[in-house]
Amino acid sequence: MAKGKSKKGKAKPTASVASPVEAPAASTEPQPKMKDKEYEKLLRPLHGELVAMQDWVKATGAKVMIIFEGRDTAGKGGTIKAITERVSPRVFRVVALPAPSDREKSQMYMQRYMQHFPAAGEVVIFDRSYYNRAGVEPVMGFCTPEQTAHFLEAVPAVEQAMVDAGIILIKYWLEVSPEEQTRRLTARINDPRKTWKLTDMDLRSYQHWFDYSRARDAMFRASDTGWAPWYVASTDDKKRGRLNVISHLLSVIPYTPAAPTDVTLPKRQARRGYVDPELSRMEIPVLY
Repeated sequence: MAKGKSKKGKAKPTASVASPVEAPAASTEPQPKMKDKEYEKLLRPLHGELVAMQDWVKATGAKVMIIFEGRDTAGKGGTIKAITERVSPRVFRVVALPAPSDREKSQMYMQRYMQHFPAAGEVVIFDRSYYNRAGVEPVMGFCTPEQTAHFLEAVPAVEQAMVDAGIILIKYWLEVSPEEQTRRLTARINDPRKTWKLTDMDLRSYQHWFDYSRARDAMFRASDTGWAPWYVASTDDKKRGRLNVISHLLSVIPYTPAAPTDVTLPKRQARRGYVDPELSRMEIPVLY
């Protein structure tokens, strides 16, 4: 999905500006897991460019919507955190909807998602999205095959309308191997710092690897279009996956790259008789 043309035969969008961050050449050779030090070094300039992208979104009134889908443990939350940790939550908004209420179940399916779509000057990131109707819902029996078929038939036109309304729509599928998924779920079971991530749904869905594969393939066939293509990122190495996604995101948003910083701090005002108060009684215990 990430290269070439869509099933509709239209060329996928390309970056309108060259990548402002020097990235290593793409490689098909297996890579060792990236170390923290190297990861932080490579992430820092990407964070600077995300801030520049944020400034462009605010200045131009752009509407950006990013969808993250993938199996449980694929790394959606960590990738989203890497994108948002240095930008403003007033511009970058993360949407992770819970299971629908009885009222929401009675609504048109897309209705509860549409209210979260971006307005001018916003970047909205969906941690799972309306594509639940193509993945977890049919696999786990939360909707009928007819409901999924209707969704897959309708979603290209809905996304065409979104793009026509000025939304920059970017869809990522994070791909994790069965071996790595097993390792990550086992870690959630055995590591007390990660048990909060483990849900009954994780354990139930773990059994349905190939059902999810079939659902993913059907989703790609129906909704990988020239106006809203899917991009697939391997996340067996979470750090490499995050860097690749952020680099790609920056390449498909037509923002202006960050300019060199040239700011001088102004002179601080004179004290003019001000006396510092005694704050020791209010200080928290010094433990470290």
